Amino acid sequence: MASERAIQMTELTVEECHRLLSEHRVGRLGVVVAGRPVILPVNYVFDGERVVFRTDEGLKLRHAPLRPVAFEIDAFDEAAGTGWSVLVQGSTYEITRAIDHRSEELLRLPVTPFAPGEKAHWIQIVPHKITGRRLAPRSEEPG
Repeated sequence: MASERAIQMTELTVEECHRLLSEHRVGRLGVVVAGRPVILPVNYVFDGERVVFRTDEGLKLRHAPLRPVAFEIDAFDEAAGTGWSVLVQGSTYEITRAIDHRSEELLRLPVTPFAPGEKAHWIQIVPHKITGRRLAPRSEEPG
């Protein structure tokens, strides 16, 4: 593993966070169930403003809509001690039967779940805050 002195943590810009959210398709949704945090994987699409995923009946459908959630994506190289993470904090809304123009656009996104099942319920996360961090090798300072 890389030494602590060789690695630095930096904040990602909003643009970097948006790019990473756009490039990836699997994340983790954090919800509260019976007063305790639960983290569940989801396949998603980020359209530049909203995170959208599909689900069936279950914990996500019962505990996400109309509640605050956390959503995270990340990647790490354990051997090098490097990586990044993006955290979306926001509110969720079911848009399955919504008829407004924005929801209709979101319902056309190519959200393709890995897990079996119809996944007939569409959920959007409206971000309140998007932040990210990167662990990378420390730049050598001029001598």
